[in-house]
Order: sequence, then C-alpha cells, then structure tokens
Amino acid sequence: MMPALRRWLDDRLGFDSILHLAEKKEVPVHRHTFWYYWGGMTLFLFGVQVGTGILLLLYYRASADEAYESVRFLMTEVSFGWLIRSIHSWSANLMIGAAMVHMFSVFLLKAYRAPREVTWLSGAVLLGLSFAFGFSGYLLPWNQLAFFATKVGTDITGALPVIGPFLLRFLRGGDQITGGTLTRFFGFHVAVLPAITTVILGIHVYLVQRHGMSVPPGIEAGTASPRKMKFVPNFLLRDMVGWLAALGALAALAALFPWELGVKADPYVPAPAGIKPEWYFGWMFQTLRMIPSHILGMEGELVGILGIGAASLLWVVAPFLDHPSGRGARARSWTIVGVIAILYVVGFTLLMYKPVKP
Repeated sequence: MMPALRRWLDDRLGFDSILHLAEKKEVPVHRHTFWYYWGGMTLFLFGVQVGTGILLLLYYRASADEAYESVRFLMTEVSFGWLIRSIHSWSANLMIGAAMVHMFSVFLLKAYRAPREVTWLSGAVLLGLSFAFGFSGYLLPWNQLAFFATKVGTDITGALPVIGPFLLRFLRGGDQITGGTLTRFFGFHVAVLPAITTVILGIHVYLVQRHGMSVPPGIEAGTASPRKMKFVPNFLLRDMVGWLAALGALAALAALFPWELGVKADPYVPAPAGIKPEWYFGWMFQTLRMIPSHILGMEGELVGILGIGAASLLWVVAPFLDHPSGRGARARSWTIVGVIAILYVVGFTLLMYKPVKP
C-alpha cells in the first residue's frame, strides 16, 4: 500500500520534485558556516511562537474587563498554562535575539551582495515585523507595566512630524489607551501581523533557496573553493541539534524564571518608577533618554526619532551602497559601520539597565 500511496500523493502534490530539490541543495563549509544556522534558529523559534500562541488564544479574552482575568485563569487554573505562557514570552525574546544575530552576521559577512539584495530587504521587513509582534503582544495581558510602556511607545510615535498624530490615533484607536486599544493590538497581533509575516517569510525562504548560501568575500577570493555538504541530511541534522538546544533553553527559562503577570492595569494610578521597554527596544529608549530636551531649536525627542529613522534606513539600503565586489576601502568602511552598530546596540541596551542615581 505504501508505494501506491506515495505514487498517488506524488501525482497530486509533486513530492518527488521537492525531495529532489532537497537532495540537490548544498551548503558551503568554511570557518564562518556557524552563522548559517541562525536563520533556521529564528524560524524554529517563530514556529514555537505560533504553536504556543494558538494554545493561549483558546483562553484569552480581548477586552479591558476580561483580558487580565483570562490570563490569570490560564496561569493558575489551566494545566501547564503558566508554562505555555512562559515559553511563549521567552521564545519571543529569543526569537528576536536570534533574528538580530542573523541580521548582523549577514551584514558583516556581506551576504547581501548581488543578487541577494531583495533577500536582505525581506529579512529587514521580517525583523521589523518581529518588533511589531513584541510591541503589540506586550499590551495583551493588560497589566500595569504593559499599559504604561505602550503609552510611552505610542507617545513616541505621536511625536513624528506630519503623520505622528494620525499614527497615534491609528494605534490607540483614539486619544488615550483604552479597551479599544487592547482590541486593536489583539487584532494586529493575531491577524494582521501573522498574515503579512506569512507572505514575507515565504518570499524570504524562496529567495534563500533560489540563491543559496552566500560565501563571504574573503573565502570567495581564496585559491580553493570551499567544500560543500548536503543540506539533507547533513546540514539539517546540525540545524536540528540547535533547535533541540533552544528547546532545552526555553524549558529551563520557563521553569526557573516563569513570566510574571504583575498588577492589573489602572489608568488612574501613576506610572511605575523606572519603567523600561523590552530589551530589544532598549537602545532606542536609551538614545532618546540621553538626548537633550532641545537641539538647535528643535525638540530633542524629535531629533532622536529622526536620527534613528535615518540610521535604520541607511542600514536597510546598505546593499545598494556597498562596493559591488565586496573589496576595497569603501567595502571595509561598511564592515566598520556594522561593528559600530553592534557596539552601539549592545552598549546602549546595557546602559538602559544601569541603575539611575536618585
């Protein structure tokens, strides 16, 4: 029966052509091969997000009156509900961390060179979507910390020139953070963002398969071509070892450091002292916090927002500005830009957690 079933499925779904493509695909082996695994790691953690998110969705109620109570019921009454929520929260942080490592490694190894510019652009969009997932999901438990962090985050958006007030009302569904904001963020988190991410992720994976793994310029310029290994099973098995390690880390973090629920949001109490965003927004938060109130007659916050936006745009269009051959002083300058960006993001994120002297 099995051969007949396989022939039946192959006639309708083309399994043999997919298997042939998988067997044909090869991965270069060199001293930087380690960085190839971070894309798959990010995809695996995204899958964990989807799976645990669906389980949480079975119990969550998206209203200001019931959101907090539904999460508390999930954590206290549902079997292993606290574990699923902790895994969802921790995997979100690890996913964004893995995506950032993947992005920086791609930049430093110049894997964005032609013909992979669109692959880089789609990856940049996916990273932005990951940030949007984190921002929209942070409010859903409707606790005090999330409420005021969302207020600060949307206030920053509202400071943008021209479109700021419109974006503020669009995100909040009004002038203030209300139950309507919660419902809107819930819609973003479980419908709008997943739909967009599915399309962009499909394009990104297709482009990676089409163009293959990039070889760094230093390896490419060598006298001997790097050896290659089969994607299936060699590279895939190594990828799966990383996934198992990530799963073990997730289980340990969720069990030893369960994600707390906190106090229910109350718009009429003052904001908690020393409120901070999630770590992946830390470098932006610290930048805005350190900028003077006025610079050259302009609001310091506005200057900071415009500066971060300009730097992010420059980062995204780097493939079109870098030297095509990946060599020369101009190309080395982009490597220096990448190193400075890493030091800046890491340094300012750590500065955010530095205790503030009274």
